[in-house]
Amino acid sequence: MFRVLIFFMSILPAYCFAYNKPILGPYETFSLEEGNVNFVARIDTGASNSSLHAFDMQVVGGASKRKKDDIGKMLRFSTDNRDGKRVELRAPILGVSSVNNAQGTESRYIVELTLNFAGDARKVKVNLRDRSHMNFRMLIGRNWLEGHYLVNVQQLPVIGARAPIHIVESDLTYDARIDTGAVENSLHATHIHIHDADKDSMKNNVGKLVTFTTANERGQSAEVTTRIADTSLIRNAQGSEIRYMVELILGEPGKEYKVLVNLRDRTKMRQKLLIGRNWLEGHYLVDVDK
Repeated sequence: MFRVLIFFMSILPAYCFAYNKPILGPYETFSLEEGNVNFVARIDTGASNSSLHAFDMQVVGGASKRKKDDIGKMLRFSTDNRDGKRVELRAPILGVSSVNNAQGTESRYIVELTLNFAGDARKVKVNLRDRSHMNFRMLIGRNWLEGHYLVNVQQLPVIGARAPIHIVESDLTYDARIDTGAVENSLHATHIHIHDADKDSMKNNVGKLVTFTTANERGQSAEVTTRIADTSLIRNAQGSEIRYMVELILGEPGKEYKVLVNLRDRTKMRQKLLIGRNWLEGHYLVDVDK
């Protein structure tokens, strides 16, 4: 059963969010039911039909001069995967496709095969060709994808509703809440001291040094000094407030990158770091079941 993935990808148009479809990456592991053999398949939205590596193709009873005259006959052929598993298969020829590529035009036999991805097994038309010199011996085209899947060409990693997030400047790791409803990240900060502060205008403090204390859920604390990058108007159930924003380097340990974070006292909150969309967009899919 597929988990529902909530994703934020600037390269996808907004109407994609209306579809409750699972997401495939640029390549996935499929099994060919007829031969019980697995392939790492290229997901190709540019191809109308799926394609399978095939060799030793023989038309039972003899091939005709024109491939189209073989439609309806039985085809015997072999396939193998990158792991060296080889199977011999038989299937009736349903049609012949003409494919244009860099090498010119070629005709391929079309048969019907059952392609299975994570329990989703469906019969579709598949054209056969020798793909031994190609990186992928199976290609998944639109005839298997349509109406069932979205394709994420970035192969974004998945993060759960909570995750360990490390902040380089504090050298602390937080049990962070991943909040797709929040625009920005928010970090627990107390004892906020602005160097040479303008007490009348928060905007006038942008660009100045700020020192604050932060702590994670385990009570480990650190003092951080950095520059105020901006201010942010935050609206919530309690009303609205303006918070200072700083740039910090944060992420899963070893995968940190710089992003804006607003500062607030989160003493009464369970999670001391909240991760919003400005950290997630273009980098992660969120799986609330994870």
